[in-house]
Amino acid sequence: MAYAIFVFPLLVKAQQSTGSPYSFYGLGSLKFKGTVENRSMGGISVYSDSIHINLKNPASYAESNLSFYNNEARPIKFSVAANFSNTKIETLSKSDSYRNFSIDYLAISLPIKKFGFGFGIIPYSSVGYNLQSKDSNDNLSYRYRGNGGINRVFMGLGYQLFDELKIGFDVNYNFGNISNTSIAFGYNDQGELLQYQSRDDKRSDLGGFSYNFGMLFSKKISKSIDLMASLTYTPQSNIDSENKNQFSTITIDQNQVELVQTSSDVDLQAINLANTKLILPSKISFGTGLGKSRKWFLGFDYTLLKASKFKNRFIDIENSSFEDASSLSIGGFFIPKYDSFNSYWKRIVFRSGIRFENTGLVVNDQSIDEFGISFGLGLPVGRLFSNFNVGFEWGQRGTTLSGLVKENFYSINLSLSLNERWFEKRKFN
Repeated sequence: MAYAIFVFPLLVKAQQSTGSPYSFYGLGSLKFKGTVENRSMGGISVYSDSIHINLKNPASYAESNLSFYNNEARPIKFSVAANFSNTKIETLSKSDSYRNFSIDYLAISLPIKKFGFGFGIIPYSSVGYNLQSKDSNDNLSYRYRGNGGINRVFMGLGYQLFDELKIGFDVNYNFGNISNTSIAFGYNDQGELLQYQSRDDKRSDLGGFSYNFGMLFSKKISKSIDLMASLTYTPQSNIDSENKNQFSTITIDQNQVELVQTSSDVDLQAINLANTKLILPSKISFGTGLGKSRKWFLGFDYTLLKASKFKNRFIDIENSSFEDASSLSIGGFFIPKYDSFNSYWKRIVFRSGIRFENTGLVVNDQSIDEFGISFGLGLPVGRLFSNFNVGFEWGQRGTTLSGLVKENFYSINLSLSLNERWFEKRKFN
């Protein structure tokens, strides 16, 4: 790929959840940062309670009964979320922006005595880019575009092993497709654009299983202060990739419509690329924090991702590689008075956090880092346990060094967390 990359205006479909030039690489931009509650606290997943779904740690599906509510069974938990983001992208000489809207996740958690069962669908990665590069004479040499991504259907089980310790695991099926198109522009000896251009279309249909294991520990260290700790481990797994490749000769009219003149399919079987396997790297995350039940919490998470293991034989991009990734999240919440019935505002949950991430992507010898600072509110709705969550995050990704792109973004995250107790103890006979 040419060293200088410039971004031109993007037309983003409503459900395309990224327009980042960095989704050009690998499986795209990794999307899932947790629930809106997690993301509003910088992405920490160490905190767990009986009325919110924590999709980053399957041990959270298990929980004790509600001791503060007549020791009755914890509720059925439903959660659905949406995301709106606005991103400004800039090089040393140009800038542009794009917006996205997407449904983030849908999840349900069911209590079964000491067990808890969870299932739903979440995003794993997203591809959505529209790029062009120029040669040393400032002539347009390539255009690149891509779309697609991977979604994840999951089922998980948690178990309350002891009063202070919960364990759990998720089984995930990852599925989706990624399409990549590149157009090579040719010029004659006078520097004039040729009538016909070459287009290379590649598509990968992806599918495969992965797993996630988790533990959550909680212990009172004083009369009112709780210590929490968490550990999750995702072993390395493979997903199958069924690949197709087509070369075309095209013309491009004044409205930028591409008209195919000739096309031919590449015999991928002959070069052993029709079916390949891609690695989903292993990941380990641990965290700890302190808090007062239903009042406040402050904690951190640290994650290591073996991204250096990733390689795609079907799409080999020059000047890019992967290194081991890491992230640090710090955040928490505060509730003025959770059981106040004469002041709605005192029952609001105030959340905040910060995160630092090395994404693992290296382009033109530059590590692509990401930073975000977040805030959020949990607004009580309906019955005692349900709430509407609003989160806001501002952050940066990438760099303008070495002809790359820097992104400044903000996102608004919304979720509805509904809780329903299906089996209530009878108060009267």
